[in-house]
This record gives sequence, structure tokens and C-alpha cells, in this order.
Amino acid sequence: MSKKISFNAFEMNCITHQSPGLWRHPKDRSTEYKDLEYWTDLAKILEKGFFDGIFIADVLGIYDVYQQNSKHALSGAVQVPINDPLQIIPAMATVTQHLGFGVTTSISFEHPYPFARRMSTLDHLTKGRIGWNIVTSYLESGFKNIGLKKQLNHDERYELADEYLEVLYKLWEGSWEDEAILRDKEKGIFADHLKVHPISHEGAYFSVPGIHLSEPSPQRTPVLYQAGASARGQKFASENAECIFIAEPSKSSTKTVVSSIRQKLIEVGRDPYSVKIYNLLSIVTDETDAKAQKKFKEYQSYGSYDGALTLASGWSGIDFSQYQAKDQVAHIQTNAIQSILDSYRNADPNRVWTIEEVAKWTSVGGNGPVLVGSPQTVADKLQSWIEDTDIDGFNLAYILAHQTFEDIVEYIVPELQKRGVYQTQYQLGTLREKLFGQGARLSDKHRGAQFRTIAKDQIPAITS
Repeated sequence: MSKKISFNAFEMNCITHQSPGLWRHPKDRSTEYKDLEYWTDLAKILEKGFFDGIFIADVLGIYDVYQQNSKHALSGAVQVPINDPLQIIPAMATVTQHLGFGVTTSISFEHPYPFARRMSTLDHLTKGRIGWNIVTSYLESGFKNIGLKKQLNHDERYELADEYLEVLYKLWEGSWEDEAILRDKEKGIFADHLKVHPISHEGAYFSVPGIHLSEPSPQRTPVLYQAGASARGQKFASENAECIFIAEPSKSSTKTVVSSIRQKLIEVGRDPYSVKIYNLLSIVTDETDAKAQKKFKEYQSYGSYDGALTLASGWSGIDFSQYQAKDQVAHIQTNAIQSILDSYRNADPNRVWTIEEVAKWTSVGGNGPVLVGSPQTVADKLQSWIEDTDIDGFNLAYILAHQTFEDIVEYIVPELQKRGVYQTQYQLGTLREKLFGQGARLSDKHRGAQFRTIAKDQIPAITS
């Protein structure tokens, strides 16, 4: 029996996310991103299509690597202007019952203590449907605007992330015991103060002496997402992530990365299939192959060459404007997303990518492949990707907002359901329960679980 396929919607609280130039299309709605209706409409579309969730990317900075300025980022609305991803979640939660919400925030730009409260608040308001995408950030501009002359190097950012997660695990898992909340109106005791514990954390990067300010939320720790594909990123993901997003342009490169991730999970003592792996992908579909191909060619006509290279330069840390269109892509060590250039070079051992080809590829669908065809054609390809690469599902980037997702829900979802490879109803419970069919809390084998016992064994209770 074929493996079930999972879908996430890949979004961003901005105009241009993965397809620069497509905001100009007459059917595109992305310029409405400032309106709550844009987000509530999207949430209802996705829940109708039984998507696992909506995954909201974010950057705190501007893409100014290309031509060493922000001209094309601003003129093409390439992930700027961009609004806060967390504030749109409650609105979407009110119009849905099951859809999960994965939000991106960077460990580089916010102290873990206030961040822990923000995520617990969202977990309460969504009744346990919140997830967090852990990123270390890669745009130099973001670091400069919070007063840092230079960002930490790539691997040291993950050292900081390790401690950041330790602080969060102590706050979310260890500070409040399960029996701390009493809500006893007769005795006038809301919480048993002997079961609420300061975490007394002292580390290389953070000092956090106090308690977690929020009472335990349905999941305590949100579902943890991670997208690091470099060697150091994969090590961090193997120890912390429950869902991993990758962005590989071909099945061969996807299979290699997935195999590496599964092996690293084994090395840290986790079940290699305890983590769901999603690859970035876009879909253009219609009733027939011919109609879908016609639609795809129309989309390509709106793609932006400079917008695409603005994204690629920001992701890689390399100013592609210094090269000619026919120059070949080679590996250059950078302090940004180190896996980006490798993904192009390793996608097809018989293909050599040029700058021009990278721009054309990125202009429609970003860094992921685009599947084009009728429901039957696309469903065949999706099943082939699952079977050939060992991934669990797809992080679907839109090309037109919200037309791409409407088409997927209308054409692709029913075809996959008919084949028995896509869910026809949601599991009950929290996001973690829906994804894994187990409890609302982190698995006992997860790194974060070890910090539950410190409440009783190591952390003193509040005594006065």
C-alpha cells in the first residue's frame, strides 16, 4: 500500500514569497496580505483540503545582497514589505477547527524568555495547534538592524540555538509541574506554588533565573519544525525537530538528503521515522494536461529575472549580479544558507546550472520543483516522489494567491483521496496528535523530555 501524503501550505506575511513577479497577475491576491480576510479565506481553503497546516516563513531583514543594494527587493516586493507572522494566527484559528499553524521566528533576534510566553499564548489560543519553525537567520541586514556589526558564523549560530532550546525546554516542560494548576475557588488557590519552579539557567549565551510566566499550554512545547539542510543544521534537526522541511530541486538530491537525515536520527537514538520530512514543491494544475501547461506558461511570463536573483543572492549570500547569465553555478563557502548552491549542483549529476537557469527556476515556485499537469498526472508524480525519495509530504508554495491552493483543493486532493493516499478527515486533538497519532506532549525519547524531571529533582520551588 502506498504511503499517505501530507500537505503543508507554505506562506509568508508579505507580497512576494517564492514566485517573484507573480503578484502582478490579475488573479493574484497577495497584495491583500495586510487584510485579515486574506488570511481567514486562506485558512478555510486549506482546512477544506485537509492540509496538515499552514507554514509561515519569515525574515527580519531585507534582501540586499544582489547588486549590493535593496533596489530590486523593494521595487519587486521581494519579501518586503513584510509583517509579523504570529499576529495573524489567532484570526485563522477562529475560522478553523483542525488546521495547524507553523510559524517562523529566529533565535538570533529575540530572547528565549519572552518568546516562550508568546508561543504558549498561541498554543492556548489555538487549543494546541501551534508549531514553531526554528531558524538561526541568514540575512546580514537583520543582524545590523538590531545593533550587531556582524552575524555569528554559521555553525556558532547553531551552538547558540542548542542553548536557546535548552532554556525553552526548561520553561515549557520543567517550570510548572502537571499538578500545579488547582483552580480551587473555595480555598482561593489557583496554583500550588510548591509545584512552580524557577529554572535557574546559567549558560554561555543566556541567564534565565525565573519561572515560565504562562501556565502549561495543551502541548507545552509547540510542534518543532526545522529547515537546516547543512551538516550542522541536520545535526541540530536530528536532536530537536519533529518535522523537517527541505528544498531540493530533484528526486535524486531529495533522496540523498532524506537518507542523511534518517541516519542522523538513528545516531542520536531516535526512530528514523519519528520525524516527518517535507520537500518544497509547487503545483500548477487544471482539468487537462494541456490546460495546466498553458496556465504554467502564462505564469512564467510574469516571472521576474532580477527578483529571482534577489532571492537567490539573499539565500546564498552571493551577489549573482557579478556573474554573466551563462556562467555556471559553483560551490562558494558563505555564511548564509550553505545548502542552496549544493542543491543545484547535486540535483542532476548530468546537468550544469547557469545563473540564467537558476533565475528562471526560482522565478516560479522558488527553490522547489514545479509539477504541472492534470489531477491524474500530478497525482502520479506526487506518489512517485514519495516512493522514490522516502519523504512524508510536501511544503506547497503558492504561485498565485490563493488560486494555487484553490486549484490543489479542487483538483489534486480529490484525486489523491480516491487513490487512498490522502486523509479524508482530521485526527482529533492537538497538532502533535494529528501529525503523529500519539499524545499531545513531546515524545519521551525527545531531547526536551529530559527537562521534565528537573522540576522536582533540580529546580527549587517558590517558597515565599
